[in-house]
Amino acid sequence: MTSQSGPDPIVLTLFANRFMSVAEAMGRSLRQTSISTNIKERLDFSCALFAPDGDLVANAPFIPIHLGSMSFAVKYQMQRHGKTLKDGDVLMTNSPHAGGSSVTAVPISSAHVLKPPHSHLPDITIITPVFDTTTHEILFFTASRGHHADIGGILPGSMPPTSVSIFEEGAEIDSFKIVDGGVFDQKGLYEYMIEKPARYPGSSGCRNIRDVESDLKAQIAANYKGVQLLRAMVEEYGLKTVQENMYHIRANAENSVRNLLVDVAKRAGSNVLTAVDYLDDGTPIQLRVEIDEKRRSAMLDFEGTGCEVRGNLNAPISVVHSAVIYCMRAMLDVEIPLNAGCLVPLDVRIPKNSVLSPSRTAAVCGGNVLTSQRIVDVVLKAFHACAASQGCTNNLTFGTGGKNGDGVAVAGWGYYETIAGGSGAGCGWHGTSGVHTHITNTRIGDVEILERRYPVLVHRFGLRPGSGGDGEWRGGDGVVREIEVTHPLQVSILSERRTRAPYGMEGGGAGVMGRNTWIKQRR
Repeated sequence: MTSQSGPDPIVLTLFANRFMSVAEAMGRSLRQTSISTNIKERLDFSCALFAPDGDLVANAPFIPIHLGSMSFAVKYQMQRHGKTLKDGDVLMTNSPHAGGSSVTAVPISSAHVLKPPHSHLPDITIITPVFDTTTHEILFFTASRGHHADIGGILPGSMPPTSVSIFEEGAEIDSFKIVDGGVFDQKGLYEYMIEKPARYPGSSGCRNIRDVESDLKAQIAANYKGVQLLRAMVEEYGLKTVQENMYHIRANAENSVRNLLVDVAKRAGSNVLTAVDYLDDGTPIQLRVEIDEKRRSAMLDFEGTGCEVRGNLNAPISVVHSAVIYCMRAMLDVEIPLNAGCLVPLDVRIPKNSVLSPSRTAAVCGGNVLTSQRIVDVVLKAFHACAASQGCTNNLTFGTGGKNGDGVAVAGWGYYETIAGGSGAGCGWHGTSGVHTHITNTRIGDVEILERRYPVLVHRFGLRPGSGGDGEWRGGDGVVREIEVTHPLQVSILSERRTRAPYGMEGGGAGVMGRNTWIKQRR
């Protein structure tokens, strides 16, 4: 219901929660029907709803780094397939590049998306159009993104710390119709996941295609659950009412961010905010925020950020937008779904050929999980919201299989987990200890499940006392996780904040840097 003064706030809240409940139901379906440890136990997945123009409508509280960039993926697929999509089609993609190196400002609500956008290769997105059963027009899209623990590449787990090219990180899928008119294309899936990545020197195809295929089918089923619930909502309220409230929810998010920008400028006593931080290799992430109080908008300019790096800390522009939209939503003191409206008042400018706008073949697996954390810290630092958090997802992978010394493919598997840390403190509150922070929201691998399924023993898992940083309001402490490998495995760690400590704020102390230790037993 809409009055002359605007939408009914009660009705708006009800519809916001109804949309979020659809995403939550999709998530429950995905968890119940998946089989991999990373998706079923660690909950490294996200589900969301999108408008017919590809803008994010609503989501459940899943993984922030997924949710901001999924809109890019939906819009790219819309452009790629146009009006050729039909009921029963399901699309699959994981290609991480959006807009190439020529994009300097790409609002997430923009319809101009030139290249297939994503975060990093293990995050595979499944997209399903929701058609009107009468007019056959697209009403919504449902989408799910899951982190698949092995999709090929040079190391089990598909998160190699030494990668210098995207081809070393596993299978890349620009656009694949995994379901065509209701028919699952297993042959095409195997070609993308096994055959193509194995053609690159030193790389292997997916080491455990059975788990990946099963989890992809779980994502397809989760999307269909969303399709059913959205159609039921339209049948109950009528398409006009549902879509009106969908756009009102977006407008409400936009207005909330505009109010935030004005409040921040007044509290800071300045319309210009700046911040800089550095990756462990010295690459700067620099930000200048200019707030226009009259227009209630802001420009976020990352000019001065370092150039593309040879390693894998490059972050595609969709990752930058994910970090920004997360920060905007996190700083709001009103309960609204994270959606595209949060970015409408913002002009995000990303310098060409930088670590935040890498070239087509650049390695990116670390940019999604490490550089993204540094972007969040820099945005929150500029807005004076809180001290730095752990700034790292502490990525641990291990597994077996791939090409042997003779170049013959050997079946195997890959395991992936992120290890918790501490969150930064703010004015009036302590940080939280032993949690995943900011762009990730997964669980850590359960010790009993980990030891039962894999050849490892966890000797210690607990807090790292005093590591959070001193102050009137203390930062949250990190953790210690000691794992013994009981069988020959390939193990790798991809991490940050090992040479540059998480900084304090307002005179507060810095947190303790992370440390990776490898102990080799003599047998």
